[in-house]
Amino acid sequence: MSPQPVAVGVLAVQGDVREHLRTLTALGADAFPVRRPLELAAADALVIPGGESTVIDKLTRAFGLFDPIRERLAGGMPAYGSCAGMIMLADVVVDATADQQTFGGMDITVRRNAFGRQVDSFEADLLVSGVVDERVPVRAVFIRAPWVERVGPGVEVLATVVREDREAVVAARQGPLLVTSFHPEVTADSRIHRLFLDLVAERVSHRSR
Repeated sequence: MSPQPVAVGVLAVQGDVREHLRTLTALGADAFPVRRPLELAAADALVIPGGESTVIDKLTRAFGLFDPIRERLAGGMPAYGSCAGMIMLADVVVDATADQQTFGGMDITVRRNAFGRQVDSFEADLLVSGVVDERVPVRAVFIRAPWVERVGPGVEVLATVVREDREAVVAARQGPLLVTSFHPEVTADSRIHRLFLDLVAERVSHRSR
């Protein structure tokens, strides 16, 4: 009997929801949108898409999702955050709005809009540790992207990019948590999502023993 596909929720209050769902489904995951606590409860893992972190913060609080997500993360639920999702998983955010909150869980400090505004968006080919065929670059799309300014001792840096003479951390992992500054869901390269699904499968397998 083949194993059941892992159940991956995509936080669906704002951002690139359809793109993540499409990629995850193509990789064999049972992927579905999460807008309510009951949908979150059915998920083995959560993807937090790009978008606007302040809007994601406010809407998850309005929909009663903020505290359940924080509790699931504290309990070890795997999560992947791209762009704004990276900000939402960070313990500390630089240039946050006065009332902005994050789910936290990852021992990193992230700077919002670190590479500039929408007109400063760019693409780059990055070598990302841990993906299939590591020596083949990942095409990374940065849109009003954050970067990681500090990583804690338990955080593994997976990729960096050099921009205006600065080397910035743009992908990292801490246990079952994965973050990228860029948007792999808008490209044809699904290796970041495959890496995340491998983390989820490892966690689900360990939990079932």
